Amino acid sequence: MKVYYMNGAGNDFMVIDARGLTLDYPALARKCCAITGADGFMATDISDKADFRLHFYNSDGTRGEMCGNGARCICRYGYARGYAGPIQRVETTAGLVTGWRITEDQYRIRLNTPSVVELEKQLTVDGRTYRCSYVELGSPGIPHLALEMPALAEQDEDALRRLGRTLRNHPALPKGAHINFYELTGPDELLEKTYERGVEDFTLACGTGTGSVAAALTLLGRVSGKNVRVRMDGGELTVDAEEKNGAIENLYLAGPAAMVCAGEILAEA
Repeated sequence: MKVYYMNGAGNDFMVIDARGLTLDYPALARKCCAITGADGFMATDISDKADFRLHFYNSDGTRGEMCGNGARCICRYGYARGYAGPIQRVETTAGLVTGWRITEDQYRIRLNTPSVVELEKQLTVDGRTYRCSYVELGSPGIPHLALEMPALAEQDEDALRRLGRTLRNHPALPKGAHINFYELTGPDELLEKTYERGVEDFTLACGTGTGSVAAALTLLGRVSGKNVRVRMDGGELTVDAEEKNGAIENLYLAGPAAMVCAGEILAEA
């Protein structure tokens, strides 16, 4: 079985063509990600609703609703394999995602529309109350918590990791959540660091997290929603959040989608 290693702004994925196959995705995700230390596993499948279907799994074998950086990568993969032309329609667990090929390694996707938005959500950890925003993208929604963290680059990473882990498992979040720490560094400019559910650690980038943070800040009036630039350890992504009547109507994410290398999983494995 051919397997591809792809990267989107530092988020890395193992990708296979699973059309017409019956596979143990959780076990395959754990094994494939263990080979390279990848953040996630993606398999393409046949769809009667779109050009193709995406099955997304975290590195621990748990199923994910969708992944923004992964969706850009899977759009490039689908284009390269002839599943679709320069516009790709992808069925995901969280709903339909549309992608556009900008250049060979740059893609733009329409993220799932926020289905749940709580701009003011207070969570208490070790006696301290944090004021956050909670956003779910799609339905069933991908849960994200956005927490402003001044001087983010100077924070102790171990302490931030412990806080991320605690918030990720907070009883007030029955689905858990990806924890997105952010700092406004300029007009329509953010620094972001995400503790990802399913990876259970920081990753170099999180596309749906980036979109969720930008959506919340747009609704709060703290960014314009147009060409919002978000820097993470893995690189920079750009978000456009279109607001109408106090809600996000369209949410777009643009950034790199790199095809790094390809290999083969042998049957005995």
